[in-house]
Amino acid sequence: MQRKYFGTDGVRGRVGQFPITPDFAVKLGLAAGKVLGNKNGGKVIIGKDTRLSGYMLEAALESGFSAGGMSPVMLGPMPTPAIAYLTRAFRADLGVVISASHNPFFDNGIKFFSSEGTKLPDEVELEIEKYLDAPSIELANAQDFGRAFRQDDAPGRYIEYCKSTFNPSMSLDGMKIVLDCANGATYHIAPQVFRELGAQVITIGDKPNGININDGVGSTHPEALVAKVLATKADLGIAFDGDGDRVLMCDSKGTLRDGDNLLYVIAKDTNKRGRLNGGVVGTLMTNLGLELALASENIPFSRAKVGDRYVLEQLVEKGWKLGGENSGHIICLNHATTGDGIVSALQVLKACINEGKDLIEMSSGLEMFPQDLINVRMTTSIDVTTDEAVQKEVAAVEKELGNKGRVLLRKSGTEPVVRVMVEGEDKDDVHNKAQRIADVIIRQSGC
Repeated sequence: MQRKYFGTDGVRGRVGQFPITPDFAVKLGLAAGKVLGNKNGGKVIIGKDTRLSGYMLEAALESGFSAGGMSPVMLGPMPTPAIAYLTRAFRADLGVVISASHNPFFDNGIKFFSSEGTKLPDEVELEIEKYLDAPSIELANAQDFGRAFRQDDAPGRYIEYCKSTFNPSMSLDGMKIVLDCANGATYHIAPQVFRELGAQVITIGDKPNGININDGVGSTHPEALVAKVLATKADLGIAFDGDGDRVLMCDSKGTLRDGDNLLYVIAKDTNKRGRLNGGVVGTLMTNLGLELALASENIPFSRAKVGDRYVLEQLVEKGWKLGGENSGHIICLNHATTGDGIVSALQVLKACINEGKDLIEMSSGLEMFPQDLINVRMTTSIDVTTDEAVQKEVAAVEKELGNKGRVLLRKSGTEPVVRVMVEGEDKDDVHNKAQRIADVIIRQSGC
C-alpha cells in the first residue's frame, strides 16, 4: 500500500499547511501512541531542531501522547541521531524528532524511532495512518493520562556517547577543525565533542535564532565551510545539516569531500584492520567512482533505493556494518542505528590517525565520476517514469552515454521536486545532458 502521510523521512511539509499543523500533530501523537505504546501507556522521548515552529509542534505532540496515556519526555534541541540513541538509553517505547533536516526554517516535520532506535518500517507507518484516517481516536481514561517531563541532562549524555565511539587512546590534539553546525541541532553538541577530544575548534553556524537554520550554512551550503577553512588555515572542516544526521567534510585545500568520499575513507581503513565485517551499501545515487575504488580494495558493494532507511534495511539483510549516501548520511552500525553526522566524522578522523595521513592522502585511490544533479521543483505532478516525452529524452541521453555513465530520475520524498542525476566522464557534457532532461520535465509539467 502507498503511504499517505509518511514520506521517506517521516511526515514533512510547510508549517501551517496540512499536515504540519497543531491539530494534525495532536492526532499523530495519539495515533502513534496507539500503535507503539504499551498497555501501561509507556514513555516517549521528544527532541527537536532549532526551528521556531518546533515549540508549537512539541506542545501539540505532548498533548496527543499524554491524552493517549503515554508519558512524554521533552529533551529540547537535540540532533536526530541523539534521539535514536537516547530512545534506547532511556528504555523508551518511542522516540520522536521534530525536524525538516536540511530544509529551510519554514518547513518542518515529525519522524519516529522505535524502541530499538531504528526508523519505523513501512508497515508500522501504514498502521499509524489507519488511525489518522479514522473519524476519531479514543482517548485514555482520565486517570490514565500521561505525565510530561523535561530531561535536562540529555546533551551531556549524548556528548559522552559520541566520544565513546572514538578510540580512547587517540586524541585530536594539535588539529585545527572548523565546525559548521548549520544553526541547527548540533550547535551546542558538536563543538564540545571535538574540543573535549583535544581539537582546536572554530565554529560557524552555531548561533540559531529560530529562522536561520540551514540559511547559507551547513552541509547544503558548504561554501561557508570552505571559505572558513581556507581563511583560518585549518586542517579540515566538518559541516552538519540542520538535524545532525548528515555530514560533509572539507580538506585543508578547500576540496569538499561528500558522503561517498567519507565512506571510502572509513571502509578502506576498517577493511585494512579486518573490522569491516562485509561490504558497503550505497544507493542508486552513489558515484560510480566509489564502486570501482571499493572493488580495487576487494570490498563488496551493493546499491539500495535512495533513503537511509533503505540503506539500513540492506545492511541488516546482508549482515554488513557500513553504508550511506553521497548526501552525507553515513550509517556505522558498529556504533549507531541511524545516520549520525558527529559519529561518522569521528570515524573519518580515526581512520586518518590510524594511517598517519590527512584527508587528502586518505582519499587517494578514489576517482569520482562527474555527476550533475538538478532539482526540478514541481507545481503540477507528472509521473516522470511513464511520461513519453521525458522517457524519450532519457533514452537518448543513455544511448549517448553508453556504458560510461548513468541517468537517474527520482521524486523526492521530502520536498516537491524531481531529482535529475546524470553521471559520465566529462563534466560539461554531463551538465548539458542533465539540463536537457530537466527542460523536458519542466515543459511537460507546465512549471
